[in-house]
Amino acid sequence: MTSARTRPARILLVDDNGADVALARAALKSSKLVVDLATVASGEEALAFLRREGRHAQAFAPDLVLLDVKMPGISGIETLHAIKSDPELRRTPVIMLTSSTQDEDVLRSYTEHANAYIPKPIDMDSFRIIVQRLQDFWFSIVVLPARES
Repeated sequence: MTSARTRPARILLVDDNGADVALARAALKSSKLVVDLATVASGEEALAFLRREGRHAQAFAPDLVLLDVKMPGISGIETLHAIKSDPELRRTPVIMLTSSTQDEDVLRSYTEHANAYIPKPIDMDSFRIIVQRLQDFWFSIVVLPARES
C-alpha cells in the first residue's frame, strides 16, 4: 500500500462516552487523511457492526478499530477477545484507545492480541497529535490487508 489512498480510511470507533467520541471526531476531521468514521457505543454493537448484522447489514469493513476498555455490557477487552477469536475478523487491527491506564487492562488487552494500547489524551491538542500519529503509522507506513466493502 502506498501513501496515496484510493478511498477513505475506514475506522470504527467503539466508545460509550459522547464527549470522547466528539473529541475523536473533531481530531479526525482536522487531520489530513480522508476518513469514513463509524461510531458505536457498546461492545455488542461493535460486534454486530463488524459482522454486518441487523441494522449494520450495510456496514463497511473497517481498516482499523479504536476500542475503549471500560464500557457497559460487554467490555472492550471482551469485545477484543471476540474479534480476535473470529476467523473472519481477527486480521482487523484493533487499537485500545482508553482512559484506563491500569496495568491489568494493558496486560489483558495485549494478551487478547490488541495491536496497540493508547491512553486517551484529555485535551484536543494532545488528541490531535495522537490521531495524526495513528494515521501516519496505520495509513501511510503499515500495509493493511485488503478489505472488501
